[in-house]
Amino acid sequence: MKCHAIQVHQSGSADELKWQEVEVGDPGPGEILIRHTAVGLNYIDVYFRTGLYPIAGYPFVPGLEGAGVVEARGVGVTEVKTGDRVAYAAPPAGAYSQARLMPADRVVAVPDGISDDQAAAMMLKGMTTQYLLRRVHKVVPGETILFHAAAGGVGLIACQWAKALGATVIGTVGSDEKAELARQHGCDHPIVYTTEDFVARVKEITNGTGVPVVYDSVGRDTFMKSLDCLKPFGMMASFGQSSGKVDPFDPGILAAKGSLFMTRPTLMTYTASRHDLEATAKDLFGVVGDGSVKIEINHRYPLADAAQAHRDLEGRKTTGSTVLMP
Repeated sequence: MKCHAIQVHQSGSADELKWQEVEVGDPGPGEILIRHTAVGLNYIDVYFRTGLYPIAGYPFVPGLEGAGVVEARGVGVTEVKTGDRVAYAAPPAGAYSQARLMPADRVVAVPDGISDDQAAAMMLKGMTTQYLLRRVHKVVPGETILFHAAAGGVGLIACQWAKALGATVIGTVGSDEKAELARQHGCDHPIVYTTEDFVARVKEITNGTGVPVVYDSVGRDTFMKSLDCLKPFGMMASFGQSSGKVDPFDPGILAAKGSLFMTRPTLMTYTASRHDLEATAKDLFGVVGDGSVKIEINHRYPLADAAQAHRDLEGRKTTGSTVLMP
C-alpha cells in the first residue's frame, strides 16, 4: 500500500524533513501493520535528524512514538489482534508516517479511558519518567529531588508523578511562564535558571544538604553544576543532551564531590524485554488512569508540518506534549 510519510535524505536542519509518498509492505512474521492516528514528537527525533545519533542509512522516516489501529498481522503474532488500539515508543524509527510496519512485541494495547492522542503523547515521555522515578532512583515519600527542564514533556509528567509519590520537587525552567506551568503540575520550587543560580537555590531549599538525585536531560549546560547539587552518595541521572553533549570529565570528580553515582540510562534498555515493556506501560497507564498524572497536549501539528514542529521544539517554544496528526 502507498501512504505519506516524512523522510530525511541527509542529516541537517528541520528543512530536511520532507513529506513524501512511500510504499508500505505486508507484515512479515512477528510484525503488524499500524494505521497511525497520532504520532509523538520528542527531542530524540532531533538527534536522529541532525546525525547526533547514528542511523542505519538514508533515506529514513524518523519518529519512535505513535498510536493507532492494527490493520493486519503477520505470522506468529500473539501480542495484539487486528482492530486493537495500540501504542509504542521503541525502535525501529518510522513513526512519522500515516501507516507503518512494527514488531508486534514492541507495542502495547491502549486501555479504555486513554485516547489515541494521549497515548501518542505520553508513551516515550511517560515510560521514561517511570524508569527514572521507579527504577533508576526509586523516589520515596519525603525526598527532595531536582528535575531539569521541568516544564518540558518529560518534566511535567515527572513533576506530577513525583508529587504523587510524596516527594518535594525542585525544577529548573527557562522563563517565569514556564515556572508557573511547572508549579501548576506539582513542582514545589521552580527555578528560572536564566536569572537564578540553581545550585545556590537547591542548597538554600535543602538547608545546605543537597538532593539525593538529579534528573538531567539538558546535558552540557547543566551537568557539572548538577553534581554540585547532590548530597554524598547521590545519583546523577543524565538521560538527554538538549544543550549538547556533556564534555569529557575525570571520574575522580565523582569521588571529590561525595562518592557520587552517575548513570546514562535509556528507555530502550529499560524496556528491552517484553516483561519490562508491559510492566512499565502498565504503571504509566495506572497513574494516568487514576488521575495522578494528567497528560496535557499543548501543541498539535499536521504531520506534513513536522519541520515547523521541529523548529519550535528546538527553539524552546513548546511545553508539555506535542502530537503530529497524520
